[in-house]
Amino acid sequence: MDRRALKTFPGLRAPDFQHPQDISATRTLRGVPGFDRLSTWVMEYGFERAYYIENTAENVRISERQFPRVHACLEWACEVLDVPLPELYMVDDPEAHAFTYGQSQPFVTLSSGLLEIMDEDELSFLIGIEVGHIKCEHVLYTMVARNISAILSPVGPITFGLSALLGTGLEIALFDWSRKAQLSADRAGLLTVQDRDVALRAFMKLAGGGRGMGKDMNPHAFVDQIRAYEDADRSGLNRSYKMLLTAFRTHPFPILRAKHLDAWVEGGGYGRLTGLSARPAFSDPEGAGDEARVSEGRSL
Repeated sequence: MDRRALKTFPGLRAPDFQHPQDISATRTLRGVPGFDRLSTWVMEYGFERAYYIENTAENVRISERQFPRVHACLEWACEVLDVPLPELYMVDDPEAHAFTYGQSQPFVTLSSGLLEIMDEDELSFLIGIEVGHIKCEHVLYTMVARNISAILSPVGPITFGLSALLGTGLEIALFDWSRKAQLSADRAGLLTVQDRDVALRAFMKLAGGGRGMGKDMNPHAFVDQIRAYEDADRSGLNRSYKMLLTAFRTHPFPILRAKHLDAWVEGGGYGRLTGLSARPAFSDPEGAGDEARVSEGRSL
């Protein structure tokens, strides 16, 4: 990826690219009675500071002198998305994942497993996703979601278990918000790399693949898998199973994330924002199946 050929977006605002489901879920979450007070309480009692100290003590900080190529990916994402540079860390964990934490002093943490399976372009896409969370101000609610059990468990005996019931309902609402917030962050990742091929490869590897398997991974077969997942919605029972499988997930399945990102491009939202045209990375080699592509509601 030649960054000299890519665009940056000075003055970019989060609403310019946020997914409608993210906006709706955030509005719903803010409407939950007592949620704003709960968010304020999380900030006041130092959860952010505790996690920052723990992260600094346990993990390796990435900088211009430590993993400089990875740090350059962060610098680029921040330049594209017009976000102040956060701190970046690596945790020793073979599972491929990343997270962003901290409202007043945000930091991004990548797992060693993520660095092992992603090439530099794919890593830029995923770092762009984490910077997107900062841009969209998702981090405060992420902190609440991460600490909801710790917050409510001490008061459970006092409220005769009512707080546990409240906590379960709020936890489900937070998980739902988290999955929909991820769709906005994925768009930020695409703005960072401006190439759907890169995004698709990253999603494929998150679903199940490694660096050495790249040459054997078929993006068109992955597209077929996405369509099969979408076709399952035709059954009411299958839709129920999907709801049960996702209710307590913080992230949508990778194939669903790929589908929503493609819908943003095919629906014209990406082009209107950037003035760019994306390569048809998700189409069949001969263009078959184009009739299945529509805008936000359904693609692929």
